[in-house]
Amino acid sequence: MAYSLSLPLCFEPVHTVDLGTVGADAELVMQLQQGSEIAFRTLVERYQQRVYSTAFSLLRSAEEAEDVAQEVFVEVYQTVDRFRNETTLSTWLYRLATSRALQHRRRAAAKKRFAYFTSLLGLRNQVLHEPPDHVHPLALLEGSQQLQLLLSHIGRLPSQQQVAFTLRHEQELSYEEIAAVLDTTVSAVESLLFRARHTLRQHLKGSFRHV
Repeated sequence: MAYSLSLPLCFEPVHTVDLGTVGADAELVMQLQQGSEIAFRTLVERYQQRVYSTAFSLLRSAEEAEDVAQEVFVEVYQTVDRFRNETTLSTWLYRLATSRALQHRRRAAAKKRFAYFTSLLGLRNQVLHEPPDHVHPLALLEGSQQLQLLLSHIGRLPSQQQVAFTLRHEQELSYEEIAAVLDTTVSAVESLLFRARHTLRQHLKGSFRHV
C-alpha cells in the first residue's frame, strides 16, 4: 500500500500559482520559493514515498517513519528559500530524511537508556518492556527468517555504514548520489559499503553455520 502524507493546514502555503503541470525539479524549487501551493503539493506527491521509505528503512517503524516524512516536508517548506541548487532536490530530501531518521533513533535510544537506569535505581515503579521491533515489509514474505536476521544485523551497523547500505540496496541510489547525500566522496562510499558488506557476511556466516 502506498504511503500518503497529509500535512497540517497551518503548514500549507496560501499563495497559489497556476502552474499547469509542474515540470523539472529546478522549476519546482523556483515555484516553491514563490509560495506556490500547487508546487508544494506536487513536491509531496512526487517524493513522499521515497522519503517515507528511506525513513522506514532506517527506523523499521511505520509510525516513526510517518513522523519523519512529515518533519522533512515541513522543513522543506520552512527553509526552501535558502535552497541554492548546490545539490539536487532529491539529494536534499534524502539527506533530510536520513538525518531526521537518525535523530529519531538517537532520541529513542536515549529514552530507553533513561527508563532502564531509572528502573534499576528504583526511581519509578515500573518494569521496562522492550517494544516489539517493526519489520520491513519484505520480511513478511514466506520463508523470511534469514531476511529477518539480515535486517537485524543491518540495524547494528555503524550509522554511516547503515545509511550507505540502505540507500544503495533498498533505495537503489548510485554511488555518486549516496556521496551527495552523505556529503562525502565516492571512494568513501565505496569504503563504507565494503565494510558494511564484510561485517554482514561475517555475521551471517556464523549465524547460518548450523542451519
